[in-house]
Amino acid sequence: MKKYLSVCFALLFAALNAQDCNQILLGEVIDFHDGTPLFGATVTVAGTDITAVTDFNGKFTLEGLCNGTIEVRIEHPDCVILTSKVTIEGNTYQKFTMEHHMEELGEVVVTESRIQKNTKTAQEQLIKRETIERYSGQSLGDALKEISGVSSLNTGSTIVKPVIQGLHSSRVIIMNSGVRMQDQEWGSEHAPNLDLNSATSLSVIKGAAALKYGGDAIGGIIIAEPQKIAIKDTLFGSTLLTGATNGRGGTLSSSLVKGYKSGWNWKLQGTLKRLGDFEAPDYTLSNTGVFEKGLSSSFGYNSLKYGFDAYYSYYENEIGILRASHIGNVADLIRALNSDRPLVIRDFTYDILAPKQKVAHHLARIKAYKRVAGVGKWNLQYDFQHNNRLEFDIRRGEDNKNRPSLDLTLTTHTLNTDFVYDARPDLRLNAGFRGMYQTNFPDPATGVKRLIPDYDRFDAGVFMTGDYRIGDQWLAEAGVRYDLTRIDAQKFYDLDTWQEEGYDQKYPEFEEGIFGTEILVNPVLEYHNFSATGGIRFTGDANEWLLNYALASRAPNPSELFSDGLHHSAAAIEIGALDITSEVSHKVTASFSKTAGNLNLNIAPYFNLINGFILLEPSGLEETIRGAFPVWKYRQTDAYMIGIDIDASYQYSTRWRSTHKFAYVYGEDLDRNVALIDIPAANLMNRISFSMQEFHELQINATSQLVFEQTNYPDNRFEYPTFENGVLVNTTVDLSTPPPACHLLGVDASVKFDLSETSAIQVAVIGSNLLNTRYRDYLNRQRFFADDLGRNIQLQLKLNY
Repeated sequence: MKKYLSVCFALLFAALNAQDCNQILLGEVIDFHDGTPLFGATVTVAGTDITAVTDFNGKFTLEGLCNGTIEVRIEHPDCVILTSKVTIEGNTYQKFTMEHHMEELGEVVVTESRIQKNTKTAQEQLIKRETIERYSGQSLGDALKEISGVSSLNTGSTIVKPVIQGLHSSRVIIMNSGVRMQDQEWGSEHAPNLDLNSATSLSVIKGAAALKYGGDAIGGIIIAEPQKIAIKDTLFGSTLLTGATNGRGGTLSSSLVKGYKSGWNWKLQGTLKRLGDFEAPDYTLSNTGVFEKGLSSSFGYNSLKYGFDAYYSYYENEIGILRASHIGNVADLIRALNSDRPLVIRDFTYDILAPKQKVAHHLARIKAYKRVAGVGKWNLQYDFQHNNRLEFDIRRGEDNKNRPSLDLTLTTHTLNTDFVYDARPDLRLNAGFRGMYQTNFPDPATGVKRLIPDYDRFDAGVFMTGDYRIGDQWLAEAGVRYDLTRIDAQKFYDLDTWQEEGYDQKYPEFEEGIFGTEILVNPVLEYHNFSATGGIRFTGDANEWLLNYALASRAPNPSELFSDGLHHSAAAIEIGALDITSEVSHKVTASFSKTAGNLNLNIAPYFNLINGFILLEPSGLEETIRGAFPVWKYRQTDAYMIGIDIDASYQYSTRWRSTHKFAYVYGEDLDRNVALIDIPAANLMNRISFSMQEFHELQINATSQLVFEQTNYPDNRFEYPTFENGVLVNTTVDLSTPPPACHLLGVDASVKFDLSETSAIQVAVIGSNLLNTRYRDYLNRQRFFADDLGRNIQLQLKLNY
C-alpha cells in the first residue's frame, strides 16, 4: 500500500511539474537611444539550452519555461552583453533595452589609421597604440609627426611642440583625457605637459571643425585618450622599458587596469624618463639632459543609464637648455650665429644646470553622465589644473644659484556640460556650455622683471552642432559657437615705452599711477568671438569625399599682449603688443579617399585665410646684464596658408607593404607680400614594412624621411655694429635663412614571445638617423647654435600581463 501511494505521489508531482514548465516568455529587444528594434540578438536562458533569435521587429519567443525566476542572457553585435532576471508567472511579456553605442561602455580596439569620430566632415587621423609605444622614450610631438601635415617646433631635442598644417601653440588645442590643457602653451619652447605613455590613442583634427572643444583651434585639435575599460571582470597591465644610446638613458612606463562586471573600474599608470646630454654627429650638445616623471590614476563606474569617472595626473619635467644658446655679449652672439659649431662643448654628463626649465603640472577631473531613454545623454565635467613653470638663467652669486629667473603659476578651473540628442538614427545634435576661470601669478621673488604680468582670465562659451544622414551615402554637418574672453591684468610698463607706443593716448583709462620711470596699468580687455562650421561627406563603395568650411576666432593670449623682457629658456627677448585683436580664420578643407584593391589613397588639400594673424618675428639684437639675445616682437597682419597632405599605402602581399606620406604648406603675409616665418618645409616619408605573423609576430620597418629646403621665408637679415680688432664694423646677422634639405634613414624591428596564456614579452630595436647625418631643422629654435641629433639606437622591452 505504501509503495502504491509513493508511486502516485511521484506521478502527481511530475504532472504538476510538467504543467509548471509550459510557460512562454514573449520578449522584445530595442535600442536604448532611439527605441528601434534590434534584429539578430541571441536570447538564452542561463543554465538551459532554451534559446531564440530576435526577428526584424526585435521580437522573440522562449517556450518551455517554468514559473519562477530565470536569468536571461542577450547578445548582439557591437552591444554590451545584457543579463537580466525575469519572473515567470504564466505566459509573460518583457521588453529589454540594450546599449548599442560602445564608446562609453566597452573597450575600443583601433585597427585603422583614419577615423571620423569627433567630426564627420573634417580631416581627422588617428595614431594607434602600437605607434605610441614605439615613441615611448620620446615626446608627444615626435609621435604626432607620423601623421601627414603634422610637424614640430623644437627647442633642442627635448622640447617639441606639434605644428598642424603650419600652425602651433595657442592655435592648437590639446585634449588630455577629456580636459583642455592649460599649461602656458603660448611659448615656442613650452612643450605639452602630457605623458605620452598615459594615452592609448591620439587623434588629430586638422582645423576647428570640432566646435565642442573650442572655437579657437585655428590650427587643429589633438585628442589624447586613455584606455577604455570593458564592463567585465578583468585584470591586466603592461611594463615598457626603453633604453637609448643617444642621451645614454631610458624610459620606464607601467600600467595596471582592473575592471569589474558590475561596472566599477580603476587604472594606475606611471612613467620615469632619465637622459643625459644628447649628441650631434660630431659633438656633445652640452646641458640638454631631461628628467621626466608622470603619474596618472582613474576610478569610475559605467552602466547603461549613468556613470562617473574621476581622473588625476601629475607631470613633472626638468629640461636642460643648450648651454651654447646663452651668450655673454653681442660679439660672441654674432660669432655663435655665424659658426657651424657651438661655442660651448663639454664632456657628457647627466647633470642639468642653468639654463634650464622645470615644469610641474597637476590635473584633476571628475565627470558624470546620465542617459535618458529615447532622448540622449547628458554630460557634466569639472576639472582643475595647476601649472608651475620655473626657468633658470645663468646668474651670478651663490644666492642665485638655485633661484629661478621666471616663476609662473597658472591655476585654472573649468566647468563643462553638454547634451547629446541621438534618439534618431539619421540625426545627432550636441549643445553645451563651457566656463573657465584662470589666474596667473608671477612670483616677484625671482628679482627679475616679469615677462608675463599678473592676470585673471574669464572664458564663457556656448555651442551647438549637429549632423544629419541623407540616405546611405550622404551626411551633412553644421555647428555654431560663441565665446567671451575677459582678461584683467596688472602690469608695469617703462614710461617711455608706454608713450612711444601711443598707449597713453589709446588707453588712458588703464593708467593707475607713475612710479619713477615706470607706469602701473590695469588693462581690462574683452573679446567676443564667433565660430561656425559646415560640411558634407559622401561615402561610396570604394571612395569617400569630404568638404568642410570652418570659421574660427581666437582671442590673443597674454604673451602676445603683454610679453616684455627676456624669455630665458627661449634665449630671446620677446615684446608683446597691447593693441592686438582677435584672429579670424576662414578655412576650407577637402579630402578624397579611395580604396582600389590593395591600394589606399587619401588626398587632402586646404586653404586658410587668417585676418589679423599674430606672428612673432626677430627684429634685432640686444645686450643686457644677463647677456646678449635676439629680440623678437609680436605684430599682426592678414595672411593665408595653402597646402596639401597626401597619404598612400599599398599591400604587395600578406608580408610586404609600403606607406607614403607627403605634406606641403605655403604661407604668405598679405600686408607685406612676403612669406610667413616658421612655416614647415615640404617633407616626404616612405616606409617599407615586412611582417611574418607565424614567426613570433615579426615586424620590420625601414623608413626614409626627406625634408626639403624651405625656399619661402622672410628676409630677417640685418646689420649690427661690432668691434673687430678694435675697429667698429657692421656685421650681418642672419636670423632667417633656412638650412639645406636633409634625408634621414631609420629602421625598427620587433618580435613577440608568449610566456603563458595571459602574458607575453615583446622585444624591439629602433634606430633613427642611422647614417649619423649632420643636419639642422628650420623649425628648431636652436638651429642657430648647433646641429640636430645624431644616430640613436633604442632597445625596447614590453611585458604584457
